[in-house]
Amino acid sequence: MSGTLVMARLTVREAARRKLLLALLIITIVVITVTVWGFWRLFQLTLEPAGSRDYLSPVEFRAFASQILITVMFLFTFVLALSSVFTASPSIGGELESGVALAMLTRPISRAEIVLGKWLGFAVLAAVYVAGAAGVEFILVNWVTSYMPPHPFQFIAYMVGVTWTVMTFTLLLSTRVPSIAGGIIGLGAYGLAWMGGIAYSAGIVLHLSAVETAGNITRLLFPSDGLWHGAIYALEPAVIIAGLAGSGRARAANPFEATAAPPPAYLAWCVAWVVVVLGLAVWSFRTRDV
Repeated sequence: MSGTLVMARLTVREAARRKLLLALLIITIVVITVTVWGFWRLFQLTLEPAGSRDYLSPVEFRAFASQILITVMFLFTFVLALSSVFTASPSIGGELESGVALAMLTRPISRAEIVLGKWLGFAVLAAVYVAGAAGVEFILVNWVTSYMPPHPFQFIAYMVGVTWTVMTFTLLLSTRVPSIAGGIIGLGAYGLAWMGGIAYSAGIVLHLSAVETAGNITRLLFPSDGLWHGAIYALEPAVIIAGLAGSGRARAANPFEATAAPPPAYLAWCVAWVVVVLGLAVWSFRTRDV
């Protein structure tokens, strides 16, 4: 366990040395500044006299605000996926290519501790960043508009789950695949999972059982999209959910709307998926010749 914690601390330091945290901080500040200004401008429309052309009722404002916030957070998810891929892909494969891992393996630390420590370091970084960035966004939006998403803490938990999914899979790839190839495969898997989610929803709407089944299998094999829909649901106010429930199947294919939260069985599957993939990463690195 001590070796795992040492590796986790080194992983965090390495991320800081590569200016990754600084780059994410700059991107986050820019995005938050622009979106908060946009929310403030949208909120001004609720202050117009009722009946005027630009007037928004409080209900309309919450509906608009939730959809804008979901769109912003989708872009945020893509940034998280990119960051996870390009930090985890060289974490082991890159060190093997450079010879750093060989020097590390001569010390009293096991290969399992190396993998688990790197995963722990990345997992902590991801959780802190997601909670901090999303929390600041929500607080500032609430400050300028008095609007707060209905389930902010659930949203953060789902987003952390999305990040851990992509990061764990890419870490597994890094034990066998060169850094660049691992990053491309990891990002491609994230994109395919998103497309699989769209196929699943489209299959429901169009009554195509084969398409629905294929999409559902994709959501099980790589559960990032299922967790993303949980994050969407956490951002939707009651008026949006009621509208979705009354619109039938026609809007189910919208990738920016969710009619229900992921069931507990699916969340349990996501946890088991991360544990299994992490275990495969440990096994893969243990059995690799270096």
